[in-house]
Amino acid sequence: MSNPLFDQVDSIIARDPAARNRLEVITCYPGLHAVWIHRVSHGLWNLGLKWIARLLSMVSRWITGIEIHPAAKIGKRVFLDHGLGIVIGETTEIGDDCTIYQGVTLGGTSLYKGVKRHPTLERRGR
Repeated sequence: MSNPLFDQVDSIIARDPAARNRLEVITCYPGLHAVWIHRVSHGLWNLGLKWIARLLSMVSRWITGIEIHPAAKIGKRVFLDHGLGIVIGETTEIGDDCTIYQGVTLGGTSLYKGVKRHPTLERRGR
């Protein structure tokens, strides 16, 4: 049985020629840290703990330079490469195995609440 945390780390090693080993990726890749913190924040959001989820996402932004709304849905093995300046909005959906590079904004296209306002990226290879 595979470990989802190591699956994500190993997928980064497979996609980034600069990544040498698991320890380096785990300790030195802010995109990985942002996704891991997002998973906790997203869980809190889904439990109805919206303020603490937003606070945790803000702390993650300060640490990583990557802004991910806690309601955003992020698939397995998503890689935020050189993540500084990435913004992922509230109704964004990112499929499995996607790679997103620095400075990408998956932002809203509407000001109306309760509607799908942000992009959806299907899983890699679709």
